[in-house]
This record gives sequence, C-alpha cells and structure tokens, in this order.
Amino acid sequence: MKSHAAVPEMNSKPPDSTVHTLSLVTRDHPGVLVRIALVFARRGHNIESLAVSPGATSGYARMTITSRGHGPTLKQIILQLAKLVDVVDITDHLELPSCEAEVALVKVKDNHAAQSTASALEKLANVEIVDRSEGILVFRLVGHSGDVERFIEELRPLGIQELVRSGAIVIDKGASRFAHLMGATLK
Repeated sequence: MKSHAAVPEMNSKPPDSTVHTLSLVTRDHPGVLVRIALVFARRGHNIESLAVSPGATSGYARMTITSRGHGPTLKQIILQLAKLVDVVDITDHLELPSCEAEVALVKVKDNHAAQSTASALEKLANVEIVDRSEGILVFRLVGHSGDVERFIEELRPLGIQELVRSGAIVIDKGASRFAHLMGATLK
C-alpha cells in the first residue's frame, strides 16, 4: 500500500523569474520528450506544465512548455533545444500576440457552500459541473491560465479534494510562422 505523506507547499519563487510559454514543433519520434526535458534539467530549470499532442501534419508533434525563470538562462535553453535534431521550430510567446487556453478539473465535496458557489460559477460560460455523484462535485474550468487560477481560488474555500490542470496550450495569432516547414501552404 502506497503511503501518502504530507508534502510541504513550495511557493517560493525567485523575484526576477518570469513565466515563459514555449511552443515546439518536433518530429514525432520516441525519446524526443526525454531529450527536451534533459535540456531543462541540465540548466536547473523546472518545467511547470507540459502539453504534447500530434501536430497538424502527420509525423510531427506539438509541445507547449511553461517554465519560470531568468530570461538569459531561458534563452540558453532555447538555443540548446534548437540544436536538437528532432526540434523543427521553437517559439517563446512571452512578447508575441497569442491565444492561450487551459483546462482544469476540480473535485470538491457537495454541500450547501458548494451548491451556492456552483450556482454562481455555472453562470460563467467557461465553468461547468461535469459530475455530481457520491456527494462530490467536479468542475471543469476552461480559459486563460489566469482565469483558471482565479476560479480555483474561488473554489479553494470549499476544500478542494483533487485538482488536475492541463497547463497552458498556446498558438500564435495570425498566419502560421512554420506551416511551410511541414509541407503546408501558407494562405
């Protein structure tokens, strides 16, 4: 039986750290993710969130990585990632106009406080209750990472039992910067 020891909360972050959201287009081969994670580990950087999916073109994958850190170190990480054979393109969305979304599932005990919070939150287009069973409510929150964080804070007083977040996924606004690299035509 696995023991669930209490884990102390780690909220201390360097004051000069900035959240960078990186989009990577890679060839879809085994081991690519490990090599990318090693680049971060060698520089002492943590990956805060990671989303991986098939790319728009067969044989390619799309990764969105968020990492908090000092700009010059992240620039070095980006340069190292660019040297990896299977990395086709990297974009740091820090100063680019982009569209972002995140999904979170939050489980709370179903009681009077949860009912009133549920009524208030359900009126928002990007929050819904997806399960009501066994005295539990499960909320699905969809939106910008900041909005998801605010909704989670609204639910925190209810006593969150479980929480899972996808991490941000991001895409540039406007025409694709790298569709031509994968045989697609730009329009």
